[in-house]
Amino acid sequence: MNPQNGQTPLDYLNQISPATQKKPLFALNLKTIILGALVVLVLIIILVNIGNGLAAARKEPWETYAARLAATSEIVDSSSGKIKNSQLRSLNSDLKLYITNTQRDLAEPLKGLSINTAKLPKSVTAKESSAKALERLEDGRLNAKYDSTYAREMSYQLATTLALLQQLYKSNVTPKTKAFLEDSYKNLAPTYKAISEFSASNE
Repeated sequence: MNPQNGQTPLDYLNQISPATQKKPLFALNLKTIILGALVVLVLIIILVNIGNGLAAARKEPWETYAARLAATSEIVDSSSGKIKNSQLRSLNSDLKLYITNTQRDLAEPLKGLSINTAKLPKSVTAKESSAKALERLEDGRLNAKYDSTYAREMSYQLATTLALLQQLYKSNVTPKTKAFLEDSYKNLAPTYKAISEFSASNE
């Protein structure tokens, strides 16, 4: 096992050692498979969260609209026997009819978004609650100013509802839903105008 003539021991060792095999750049071993699976899983989680966020953002104004109609309905029902002015009583009755019809027609768009009005998020129902408005109306009744308090409260409630209808109209909705929103706006606007004028004349 002596090296051949003229060959250094190092050259000899290099000659008899096995050739090193080059590993492919992307060798499929267990580590690579696990790492790839984790990357795919993280991407799926991110995409699902983005999708859920977009769906929630699309639902939220509709949930708000449903909750606001319910809150307005509570105020209308509570005020029915307390309003003294005949014009205001008539407007309150118109409003009750409007809400009943709108809630009926709203069922289809809400169903398309998988929104159940009986299970609206607590954050939405708390924000749209009629409790504070009803307290102010009770204070108005105790101070013999129920009608003017009602007109002021309802004027605000309807103004925000009309603004919400405009927001929903500008969102990405079907032509049928756009027609519903347009009708809802047109049917509510005259009642809002009459109540806000009554409120302005009684300040």
